[in-house]
Amino acid sequence: MTKDLEHQFVTELQHNQNIVHKVCTLYTNDRDSHNDLFQEITIQLWKAYPKFRGDSKFSTWMYRVALNTAITLYRKSKKSIPTQDYESVIFKISADEYDPREEQQLKLLYNAVKELGDIDKALVFLYLEDKNYTEIAETLGISEVNARVKMNRIKNKLRTILNP
Repeated sequence: MTKDLEHQFVTELQHNQNIVHKVCTLYTNDRDSHNDLFQEITIQLWKAYPKFRGDSKFSTWMYRVALNTAITLYRKSKKSIPTQDYESVIFKISADEYDPREEQQLKLLYNAVKELGDIDKALVFLYLEDKNYTEIAETLGISEVNARVKMNRIKNKLRTILNP
């Protein structure tokens, strides 16, 4: 890899590293697992970067590689990768913005999402990241119609989980 390509990769990774952290938070349950998954995703991004053609935004490509890596590791382990406890995630919220009701609602949502399958978690994650259905479909490698149908089913499933 040339120095220019290496510099471009490092710059893009630094600019978009929160994507990887969010995926790691979704698919791990402790700091060590988070760091291991972050490292594995970074390695996979690095290996795949020379093949990145720029047909999509870097961030969209990064979502796809990160989610595929996390899901592949999940499937290889043949066991559930527990998600991280909400309380152990380090959020920086200024005191004037803090609303304990909002925190409780987020905690309930995270717990409900933990009950979903790996692909459904990825779909919800992208939806909550304000990705449109075209981007979601492209990232997950499914049709836009399939993404919409799956999201509607997931919404119903989450309603059932949150309102038994």
